Amino acid sequence: MTMPFRPELPMRALILSAGRGSRLGPLTHNRPKCLLQFAGKPLLEWQIEALQDAGVADIVVVAGFRADAVADMIGDREGVSIAYNPFYQVADNLASLWMVREKMDRDFIVLNGDTLISSDIVTRLVERGRAPVNITVTRKADYDDDDMKVHLVEDRVAAVGKRLPKDQISAESIGILSFRGGGVVRFRRALETCIRTPEGLQNWYLSVIDRLAQDTLVAPLYVDGMASAEVDYPEDLEVAEAIATFWRDKETAPAQA
Repeated sequence: MTMPFRPELPMRALILSAGRGSRLGPLTHNRPKCLLQFAGKPLLEWQIEALQDAGVADIVVVAGFRADAVADMIGDREGVSIAYNPFYQVADNLASLWMVREKMDRDFIVLNGDTLISSDIVTRLVERGRAPVNITVTRKADYDDDDMKVHLVEDRVAAVGKRLPKDQISAESIGILSFRGGGVVRFRRALETCIRTPEGLQNWYLSVIDRLAQDTLVAPLYVDGMASAEVDYPEDLEVAEAIATFWRDKETAPAQA
């Protein structure tokens, strides 16, 4: 698909929130994971506020399961729109991005819908992520099977995947990336190619990043020590609630004289 790239347009954010979150059991029986409440606000609302606080005013939310509830939460918020992925029950998040490929006509951010992130992380990505593709990463002592691992060679990403050999694991992707200039065009082209393969619907979009890293600069953006939480399993809920509560209390604390 031919689409012009318009660098003069402001950065856009694409939030991938089509999934149900079945690993969270009864909590997501009739409610998408992005609408789970943390410190009194839905996860999606925390994400929208983090993006807007960092100056990203054009936001597209890709919904699937209970898209009606997601649309109700978004309401008439300025600068926030919703797109629908009808394949959410049979496809992974690569399909969600393919559904909004026409929105990739400028520099843009992709954010997984189950990731609680601070505006500081978004600001760092916007201000410091100047490579064609920028992936936020954090380093830790141990990595579990479900972590999206990153292999770094010097200061560039060489591979991304959940099943990287242990001696190649350098960091973990926290689920927010940016694409700039030529990186936008190359990612869009690779997305179109990948979705046409037999396994396309079952792929994560980060599998496209893994392929792009072979001939495109994919740079790590370190966010060690900056607050974030992936909400995927029941044990993640307490961590996310603690982070969101800290943010809420910080916002409502009286100013020091």
